[in-house]
Amino acid sequence: MKTFNENIRTCNKGHKYYKSSECPTCPICEQEHKPENGFLSLLSAPARRALENNGVTSLEELSSYSEKEILKFHGMGPASLPKLRSALKEKGLSFKN
Repeated sequence: MKTFNENIRTCNKGHKYYKSSECPTCPICEQEHKPENGFLSLLSAPARRALENNGVTSLEELSSYSEKEILKFHGMGPASLPKLRSALKEKGLSFKN
């Protein structure tokens, strides 16, 4: 059985944080990286990273993918699709068919 101290980690920037899973992402760095506005600010951290890791950082880039393709990105779940659809619609865009 692991104790609390065994799960304390330190990221490359020196932040100390507790993490019970094997996920290496520092929550402090992740919060610092979160955009304050734009469609990426609407998403959870895993969904945002899924898009960023696949080079999708604008609505124009997002509109070149189908919903099915987006859901294949590791970290992207169906709960993010309504937010993405809404952001696309506001700009007169939509997912590829």
